[in-house]
Amino acid sequence: MSETGPLTDPGALLPCPQPVRFLDPDGTRVDPSPEAAGRGYAMPSTDDLLAVWRGMVIGRRFDAQATALTKQGRLAVYPSAHGQDACQVAPVLALEEADWFFPTYRDSMALVTRGIDPVEVLTLLRGDWHCGYDPVSTRTAPQCTPLATQAVHAAGAADGLRRKGTDGVALCFVGDGATSEGDFHEGLNFAAVFNAPVVYLVQNNGYAISVPLAKQTKAPALSYKGIGYGVRAEQVDGNDPAAVLAVTRAAYQHARSGKGPFLIEAHTYRMEAHTNADDATRYRTPDEVDAWTGRDPIVRLQAYLVGQGALDEARIEEVRAEADELAGDLRTRMNAEPKVDPMELFEHVYAVPTPQLREQAAMLAAEHEASRPETEEVAR
Repeated sequence: MSETGPLTDPGALLPCPQPVRFLDPDGTRVDPSPEAAGRGYAMPSTDDLLAVWRGMVIGRRFDAQATALTKQGRLAVYPSAHGQDACQVAPVLALEEADWFFPTYRDSMALVTRGIDPVEVLTLLRGDWHCGYDPVSTRTAPQCTPLATQAVHAAGAADGLRRKGTDGVALCFVGDGATSEGDFHEGLNFAAVFNAPVVYLVQNNGYAISVPLAKQTKAPALSYKGIGYGVRAEQVDGNDPAAVLAVTRAAYQHARSGKGPFLIEAHTYRMEAHTNADDATRYRTPDEVDAWTGRDPIVRLQAYLVGQGALDEARIEEVRAEADELAGDLRTRMNAEPKVDPMELFEHVYAVPTPQLREQAAMLAAEHEASRPETEEVAR
């Protein structure tokens, strides 16, 4: 070991020159590249792929329902993950119970896959609570809206898991835009220096809202950023569910075995606008969207499974019906008016409320109390 740290073969950190792939867009099985084959990425079992397929079908139906709820005024905003389904579902299904997950604002589908109640998932986007689910019991951090701040949180949590002597890992989702933020680089550097078992998965959908990737970086791929911090990295076809599952599993094993953090770049695409407040036609063409439509991850995996005789029309319709039923339940519960207490705004801000926070809480409580007689008079 040198005085500045362990010596590492830089070539061992680099991603494959081409994204790892097991399935073509039409569902045809392809052999991985020699580089990918040499790293031991294994085609997942049929049962595992069936679980990913089901998760994506249910996840997309949830995503469509959430988008509709936004149009109906039930949500303030909703960032769709349609098109990024493989990235949302496969990595989360591969997590173990003791692992932690750090999502972004776009990862509601992943939270549903994690087993969190969809209504609790959408509570933040409806605006009636900071986070609708319990982060401790679910081992899932609140959805992070500021870009890349969760990268630091994940590194710290993973380091805590390491210090406790567990074999747990932290999975951190980031978008391509977040890789231009300082917190992303600080998270990677901290994780590498302290050998924290965290897996960073960059969902590179080509745009940071409207800013294309070419205006963010000159790197040959975002996964190459790992080498600057001594972090093992890989790039994968993010619309190939089999490849995403295989690479994330290898990354988890890398982290669990004490080899430190792992950076994955998944090349994918969001089919919808950034959010319901965005007009994507201003910065991308219909031809571009059409090209990615032909790379749909659900269609790809379904075609493969049907070709293998592992999936038939009856099972497809059964899962679609299950997804519709879950969406109907979500719609019904989201159409009920939530009961909110404005004083909850001051809960969980500080462990010990500051004098300023107590003053603000008292001011709101007084205003709220003063408004009650007038409201009651109008009601009578």
